[in-house]
Amino acid sequence: MERRNLLRAAVLGGTSAALGGTLWRGAAYAAPAQPGAGPYGPLGSPDANGIRLPSGFTSRVIARSGQRVGSTSYTWHNAPDGGACYADGTGWIYVSNSEINPSGGASAVRFSSTGAITGAYRILSNTRQNCAGGKTPWNTWLSCEEVSLGYVYETDPWGTNAAVQRAAMGRFKHEAAAADPVRKVIYLTEDESDGRFYRFVPTTWGNLSSGKLQVMVAGSATSGSFTWTDVPDPDGSPTATRSQVSGSKSFNGGEGCHYANDTVWFTTKGDNRVWQLNLLNNTYELAYDDSLVNGTAPLTGVDNITGASSGDLFVAEDGGNMEICVITPDDVVASFLRVDGQSSSEITGPAFSPDGTRLYFSSQRGTTGSSSGGITYEVTGPFRS
Repeated sequence: MERRNLLRAAVLGGTSAALGGTLWRGAAYAAPAQPGAGPYGPLGSPDANGIRLPSGFTSRVIARSGQRVGSTSYTWHNAPDGGACYADGTGWIYVSNSEINPSGGASAVRFSSTGAITGAYRILSNTRQNCAGGKTPWNTWLSCEEVSLGYVYETDPWGTNAAVQRAAMGRFKHEAAAADPVRKVIYLTEDESDGRFYRFVPTTWGNLSSGKLQVMVAGSATSGSFTWTDVPDPDGSPTATRSQVSGSKSFNGGEGCHYANDTVWFTTKGDNRVWQLNLLNNTYELAYDDSLVNGTAPLTGVDNITGASSGDLFVAEDGGNMEICVITPDDVVASFLRVDGQSSSEITGPAFSPDGTRLYFSSQRGTTGSSSGGITYEVTGPFRS
């Protein structure tokens, strides 16, 4: 998938924006047949779970913090955050981080081929504030600590092998990770107001025990070319990794990260932007900038991000009006779902089942506004393929 440069935007009915071109031009463009509806149509009334969905989609609650998961004996963790799905025979597994400090860690839910919950269990314990992370091509889960001098932990979604601390991937305020099997690297975001964008180059692809941590070097503009430079001291002490390389590019609060087809996207919550790196020609640009549509586009508080086989990007909101928004390959931005009655929460962990028919995500603090009120959901319906 190759996405056009942004930004040339028109706000459509206050709920959708069409984006494209090479510059912000402030011009109006034709609205879709149903203004603001986006590719899935308008959102309906809240369902029994308080979720507004397009026609044809339904939701169910998978787990609640402090309560047993389905008919299992396992109690779901507090503050569910980043997640991913893994094929498991004819079924699948959804893993989810716990963003609490101390304890943190991650858990998993196992599903049968029909979507029935068949198990739930812990895959990582005794870590700190595990926020986002990423899936590897060899089917492990990278769980990232969002604390100063935090680590990346490589975990087993099946819960068979013990989790391993991957110190070579650097010690900083980790957020998300995205694997690039073509260049054989892992991209990493940093949740600091002057955070950096990194990549880890393993000595051997598939083994994260050793390698080089590199940081993106570029100018101060919102588009241009970039290079990678080794971080001299990945353990971040006494000098933080983000301060070690002159000319490394600063990003305001790195959050979610997603790789597909020689492109990597990542979000920066501090300035409500989605960035796009074209890895074939080593250029970067904005894929979305809320400030250029004066906050009237649907997507605010950009956070976790994932992609569908259609090429659509799904971006979760931290705050905003508790939506997951879609950015299409032809640069339409629209609301896909909205969670009502949970304004003190944030949406986390969007991930598709292996067949692309189910989307999992969490409301980190649910209706209570507390980490003990987290709710994890599944949405099923006619997703674009």
